Amino acid sequence: MNDSEYMRRALHLAKFGVGVTSPNPPVGAVIVKDGEELGVGWHRSAGQPHAEVEALKDAAGRHGMDAARGATVYLTLEPCCTQGRTGPCTTALVQAGVKRVVIGASDPNPAHEGRAAWILSEGGIEVVEGIEEAGCEELIRAFAKVQRTGLPWVIIKSALSLDGRITRTRSEGQWLSGPGSRAEVQELRGEVDAILSSGETVRADNPRFTVRGDHAKEDQTQPWRVILTSSEMGLPREAEIFTDAFADRTLVYKGQRIECVLRELVSDHGVVSLLVEAGGRLVGRLLDEGWADEVVFYLAPLLTGGPIPASGGEGVADFKQRVRLDDLRFQRIEDDVRLRAILAGTSGEFEG
Repeated sequence: MNDSEYMRRALHLAKFGVGVTSPNPPVGAVIVKDGEELGVGWHRSAGQPHAEVEALKDAAGRHGMDAARGATVYLTLEPCCTQGRTGPCTTALVQAGVKRVVIGASDPNPAHEGRAAWILSEGGIEVVEGIEEAGCEELIRAFAKVQRTGLPWVIIKSALSLDGRITRTRSEGQWLSGPGSRAEVQELRGEVDAILSSGETVRADNPRFTVRGDHAKEDQTQPWRVILTSSEMGLPREAEIFTDAFADRTLVYKGQRIECVLRELVSDHGVVSLLVEAGGRLVGRLLDEGWADEVVFYLAPLLTGGPIPASGGEGVADFKQRVRLDDLRFQRIEDDVRLRAILAGTSGEFEG
């Protein structure tokens, strides 16, 4: 195997930490010597050993205390070099006597960014950077956004008809999409730290906004349920989000600016990524004001018509201002089609 193959192995391991490491990023590590994988690790939760230390312990447990001496360590993220809740991983790597460290992505934390290579080189370790960099950066994009802006990564999720509507009658239940799509939404919820919705949605649907079934990871904390409301009509105190076993994970913000709410979620509650499950009014506002980063749309094979759009808001006056989507990924799920894409923001000339 070459460096890229081992880094992809580290990426696979890192993904076990998605949804459970915040406010830290998910990281994976693999230790190799003479073509043999000696140890692996991934960051399991904030305050627990980092991936590098987990891999070193795994190698020592399987092959002896000096197993990593002279080995190559593959890391999806630049190792930390400062003392926090755990010690600096650069020190652990130097003390272990590794010969070579291969890094996927630079750490966007200003306290660490770019420093590890110099420290490791001073310790006699060869450093290779940028292997499978795109995949490693995608894995930490929510963490990177928080480090650079103080705002969480915001994903808008919606299930809609082919004519862009979410119109339905109460007698038909809450869902337009099929059971396969709804099961995948549980997986999406397991990837984020909070779910954002509106008082209007709580009053209409009485949602739970929890991770359920096989998608709930071991020891995973349920995401925060964050409700925005500006209505004088109070929220029903008998609602699931106020009465279930996770009622202490519900936060209500009345009449506050979205930016203030998002920044408080980061600073006070460790939220790095956030899933929006709401009606067209809130979705439209988030798009109008530019707070969203990603969309996940489940297109149901229906034409509902009616007055309720999946995305409302003020919209834009011309094509030049319209939000473009990048990195489009389509997948069929039973009779539905899922679109997952990154919002590119405003663009230049429209290319029709």
